[in-house]
Amino acid sequence: MSKVFEWRAGKEAFLTVDDMRLETRCFGPAPEHAPTIIMLHEGLGSASLWKDFPEKIADATGFGVFAYSRCGYGASDPVPLPRALDYMTQEAENTLSKVLDQIGFRRGILLGHSDGASIAALYAGGVSDHRVRGVILIAPHFFTEPDQLEAIAEAKEAYEKTDLRERLARHHHHVDNTFRGWNNAWLDPEFKEWNISETIDYLRIPVLAIQGVNDQYGTIAQIQEIETRCYSPVEVVMLDDCKHSPHIEQTDKTLQSIASFVQRLETIEKSGHIAVEFANDNSGL
Repeated sequence: MSKVFEWRAGKEAFLTVDDMRLETRCFGPAPEHAPTIIMLHEGLGSASLWKDFPEKIADATGFGVFAYSRCGYGASDPVPLPRALDYMTQEAENTLSKVLDQIGFRRGILLGHSDGASIAALYAGGVSDHRVRGVILIAPHFFTEPDQLEAIAEAKEAYEKTDLRERLARHHHHVDNTFRGWNNAWLDPEFKEWNISETIDYLRIPVLAIQGVNDQYGTIAQIQEIETRCYSPVEVVMLDDCKHSPHIEQTDKTLQSIASFVQRLETIEKSGHIAVEFANDNSGL
């Protein structure tokens, strides 16, 4: 598919995938001028809920940065409910490549947070796309954990009894569709068996994994799964005094880790050396 998207840095725009209208935001140079970082938001996130973090990444790396709201989020079209329990796999296998094609993606990195990190891993491990040269996983999920599901149940109660719905409505045009689509899927009894760890086995590009030590939606076991199963070079950053959103709670350290990872990856890319050198470069970290 040829490029049909007009890259306008700092401007909100829309593109259409499978007759669904998706909200987008981009920063820095367009794909024809520099590599691109694709940002995939969390389960209750959106393009706008990244706030100024995409712009900071663009400034720190010199890469273009593209963020979009998946169907059911932000100003994008709502999604039919109930969501399929493999909705993250469907996003990776059926939608993401079409988004990349439409923006003229040539080379770059997938950066995902929470659900978005799972989608990034599923794409990098399950879709053959040589354009993707690295993946950044912030608070990823590969399997369910009891404390994680308890926290999601608490989110449901907060949505019904506090101002959470009002706060989310500032960023989501179809807020009930957004929340129910995510929350009902995770709290479905069958979702307890959800496990995408196998996708790690197929990663063949460098990985940066970032997680807060106090993440309420996932323990260090999620990160250990990457370290244990991944054949590619893996760098892990665990942040103290941080829960589920490192880019908000520990912005400077998260940004520094991302910029350093991108710089090393780009140095290797330009030198033409294989990814093994990335591991050697990180041996003292």
